[in-house]
Amino acid sequence: MYLAPLNYDRYFKKVFKETEIAKKFLEDFFDITIESIELLTHKHKITDDSVAVEFDFRCKIKGHHIIIDMQQWYKPDIVNRFYVYHTINSALQLEEMPNKNIFINEDVTKETKDYTKLQPVITLIWLVDDTLNFTEDYVAYNMTPEIVSDFISNEKLWLEKDIQKIIKEREIAINQLNNDTKNLSFLQKNRLIWAFQKNIVKNEKFTKYKAWFELAEKTRNKLNSKSDFIQFEQDKIFAEIIRRISKEVLTDEDVKYIENYDNFWEGVKRYEEGIKNENNLEVAKKLIESGISNKIIAFSTNLADEEIDELRKNLKIN
Repeated sequence: MYLAPLNYDRYFKKVFKETEIAKKFLEDFFDITIESIELLTHKHKITDDSVAVEFDFRCKIKGHHIIIDMQQWYKPDIVNRFYVYHTINSALQLEEMPNKNIFINEDVTKETKDYTKLQPVITLIWLVDDTLNFTEDYVAYNMTPEIVSDFISNEKLWLEKDIQKIIKEREIAINQLNNDTKNLSFLQKNRLIWAFQKNIVKNEKFTKYKAWFELAEKTRNKLNSKSDFIQFEQDKIFAEIIRRISKEVLTDEDVKYIENYDNFWEGVKRYEEGIKNENNLEVAKKLIESGISNKIIAFSTNLADEEIDELRKNLKIN
């Protein structure tokens, strides 16, 4: 192994704590120029009895609070969990939000937080294996008026032969979308983005961010060698990443961490496969009882013929 796996928590954080590396990644992914970047505290205790919430990376750029979090394998709660992280990153701004006085009457004023200073949050979830059943490089979600999604999903409307009716409905949706009264557009500036390493490395289109995911993917190979990264060494930022996760700087404790990490996730995968297999067995039993052929059962459950025959035998069904 020439480089430690960039997708492992320890090395992801080791790389991204370097401001210039994080800045360049964000510039490449969002195709922007960042004049300044401010690293923010990444570990917080939200309630008295809660465990700490720890972000892989958190910063502030151009009036936005940014989270980057890298996730390996398939985890069932990533949508709910990262929505919580996303909202927490908004709530944490209360810590530094200035106060303002509001007028109650001629003799009374009240001090409250100045919520106009709240900045939008962008949460970027870097998924290593999971693609959420998308084929695109990434997908982004934000908060838009319901009428917009209703317009798109209205099947009856799209069967309408009178194009003017469709145009009218579109204008109504756009009017709501563009209404910026009292800063309603703030809601659309908050984004949850899911980036899919598995898709990015196989999709053929060229993007500025592609090299980042290709480098990470190459480091997943435990037999990776120096020759795998020659193309990256020509770039100053990537050369620094390589230096930070090179075997030359790895300690015995690092080696143990990688081994333990691998063993842990292999155990998780085996457990998940066991759950899937149990579910497949239950499905297969129901199909057998319904008189379905082995061929269709095998296609539906990924079970081998021998496994299906054994089930038939146990169920005493020929």
